[in-house]
Amino acid sequence: MSNVRLSPEQAAAARLEEKGLAEKGISDIHPEGVLLPEEVFFQAVEHSPVAISITDLKANILYVNRAFTQVTGYGEDEVLGHNESILSNHTTPRIVYQALWGRLAQQKSWTGMMLNRRKDKRLYLAELTVAPVINENNDTIYYLGMHRDGSDMHELEQRVMNQKLMMEAVLNSVPASVLVLDEHHRIVSANPSFRALAADLLRDEPLETVVNVIGTKLGSAYHQLLEDRRSFDDKEFSLDYGRSRGRWYSCFGTTIDVKCEEADGFFEQTVRHYVLLMINDITDIRRRQEEVHLNALKALMAEEDLVQGMRETVNGAIHQMQGPVNLLGTAVSMLQRRTGANRDDALLGALEEALTAGNGAMDSMRDAMPAALEESKKPVNINELLRESLALSTERLLAQGITVDWQPALQLPAVIGRERRLRSMFKQLLDNAVDAMSERTVRHRELTIITRSETGGVCCEIIDTGPGIAPALQLKVFEPFFSTKTSGNGCRGMGLPMVHDIVTDHSGTVHIDLSHRTGCRVVVRLPFISSH
Repeated sequence: MSNVRLSPEQAAAARLEEKGLAEKGISDIHPEGVLLPEEVFFQAVEHSPVAISITDLKANILYVNRAFTQVTGYGEDEVLGHNESILSNHTTPRIVYQALWGRLAQQKSWTGMMLNRRKDKRLYLAELTVAPVINENNDTIYYLGMHRDGSDMHELEQRVMNQKLMMEAVLNSVPASVLVLDEHHRIVSANPSFRALAADLLRDEPLETVVNVIGTKLGSAYHQLLEDRRSFDDKEFSLDYGRSRGRWYSCFGTTIDVKCEEADGFFEQTVRHYVLLMINDITDIRRRQEEVHLNALKALMAEEDLVQGMRETVNGAIHQMQGPVNLLGTAVSMLQRRTGANRDDALLGALEEALTAGNGAMDSMRDAMPAALEESKKPVNINELLRESLALSTERLLAQGITVDWQPALQLPAVIGRERRLRSMFKQLLDNAVDAMSERTVRHRELTIITRSETGGVCCEIIDTGPGIAPALQLKVFEPFFSTKTSGNGCRGMGLPMVHDIVTDHSGTVHIDLSHRTGCRVVVRLPFISSH
């Protein structure tokens, strides 16, 4: 509030009477130069909704308006001549009064809050402005005080602040990661749990990068939330953290509609749309489920191994019989081409019977061979299959003192394939690596598994520190019934051929890296969608 200055005429008219003002109040001049009746100014002050008082230089009350009596409860006759301190609760800090009188001493107005007390002893918070009234000689002759009851506004502001603090305290203490994005997908708020998740996931990257990774994992649900404001609940996804085991999360997403706070939105409200994401770590639950799943997988793979073993045994037997049968077929053909005395019909008959019996035996073995397990193709998470294969091999890895360097791609698109066959393929490659590093001559035993996304597909590298495979054998090892392992250890020589068959079934490739010198590096590439 500006300081109040009185013209000579106004100063002369400011003589105090019973009400504390001149009989006709304080005159002023209309902007066009026309004098308004002084009664207009008196009535304006008298009927103002703001409590107004005029005091002398010692703060003794000379005049109060009607609003003053309504706010304080004191009648006019009860306060005239009394000091303004009659309203004080004597709990307002001394520094507030010092600031007030310091400003008035400089002939400047002061605005602040004081704790006052009504006549009925009820307290209220006075939003007060005090200004000096200055005459033509630049002397302060009165003080003009105006105040209103700011208790309700203070209570409302404090309640909002308290609610804000309580909500922040709750959000900061909950274990769930909470994130709020504005309509431009920028981060407005992120609680400590989300920041910890971001630090574990991408320590040196901005939070926006982590949000993009999570958005990619959530897929269409996240995009529908941003674009169409369609909420979702219990959307699960997993994140791989490199050397440590992966973690699983359940996400809830919804929108928050907030009305515009600016003045121009008072009559025509505009709405801003914010996005709320709440992410819960469900790793412990999923790991317990994973243990049950792994036990079921062990039983399933044991059955598959049994079937595969029987198929390989029968195939091996057929393979072993095929040579002699072929020789019999050759001998029969040679004898059949002979004529006259050179032809021994008795021997030919015996060989034909042996050939027929041999072919019959092989046909019987083919008929007795267990059928391959049928499986349809579906989206497969390669990281998940490798993680399961590692879990299935944990006991062997620990028993042989093998450390695992697991380097999964953070974002790895799904591959359309046969899940069981791919799992068996990776398990076979891991078993081969463990067998290679189990030899006594191998001192440093480390298994490295790397996955990454490439143009059109996924690449997986399985690297061991075993003795490796000689360059001359790096193609031959994919032939059936050939093995570099020591005989007598149950090896059938069908592991890598099986791997090759499964990769080919998925339109992929598998090869042993010839440039890798320490140990063996097997590279498997699988397209996102196979052609079979």
